[in-house]
Amino acid sequence: MESISDYLNKMTNSAEVRDKYQQMINEVLQDEDVFHFLTEHQDQLSTEAVERSAASLYEFVVEKEKAKKGKGQLMPGYVPQLIINNKRIEVTYVATADHMHKRAEEDLKRRIHSVYMPKDIKDATFTEYEDTHGRREALEQGVRFVEEYVQNPDRFHKGLYLHGAFGVGKTYLLGAMAHELSTFGYPSTLVHYPTFTSEMRSSIGDDTTAEKLDAYKEAPILMLDDIGAEYPTDWIRDDVLGVILQYRMQNELPTLFSSNFDLNQLEEHLTYNQRGEPSPLKAQRIMERVKFLTRSVEVSGKNRRNVE
Repeated sequence: MESISDYLNKMTNSAEVRDKYQQMINEVLQDEDVFHFLTEHQDQLSTEAVERSAASLYEFVVEKEKAKKGKGQLMPGYVPQLIINNKRIEVTYVATADHMHKRAEEDLKRRIHSVYMPKDIKDATFTEYEDTHGRREALEQGVRFVEEYVQNPDRFHKGLYLHGAFGVGKTYLLGAMAHELSTFGYPSTLVHYPTFTSEMRSSIGDDTTAEKLDAYKEAPILMLDDIGAEYPTDWIRDDVLGVILQYRMQNELPTLFSSNFDLNQLEEHLTYNQRGEPSPLKAQRIMERVKFLTRSVEVSGKNRRNVE
């Protein structure tokens, strides 16, 4: 029985294999990039070194063509590059500009901890925020907050309490601020407050209330979207929202809100529980913390959610 070694030797020495190998080498050497590389480094490479590097040169040509077609690459998003290592030619792979851009965008989005929010909120930007008369002050205040925070992240910065009718761009502006902050490397947590309160009520059953509460109260930058739309209960007001705001006030952590209510309307909302029983002092205590943490800005204009 013929051994594998004998078989390989026979195949290597066959005229057909030698012809195919020579054809491959000729095609590789005719490649423009290979030719320029060999010419540029001719003082560093011997004929023997080039011959020993035939497999690397072939890999370079094949993978380069695959990259041009955009499919079948050994490393998608990367292009081959020839280098000299220990007097031999090798192939390394470098990321394309498009791949680097996508990775940068992914890194930005990872810094935005979006909870119960629309998927596209992470794509919000200041440049896409329409600068109309009713939205101008909010936009200016949003840009100012980001600039001042980036300049000095260790000092206390009042956040924004954005209030206005449905669909005027309050949530989008919070997303744009989070996106801009992420470009400077600062993470933020953007959460839909009504859904969050429902989740907190559910957490009582699996004993994760304290863990979830800590995650939000300690967030470096916290954005509570649509406050005032939650189902009112004493526990949510006092033991969830109150605890979060007390911690953030004591530690001077940036906090932002959006709401359909202005501050007076929010206080009215917080005054009554699910049974309609009033607790004005507790509501006032919450509002003191909201006012300490934020400056109120009205956002007005047409309802963009109904625009087709």
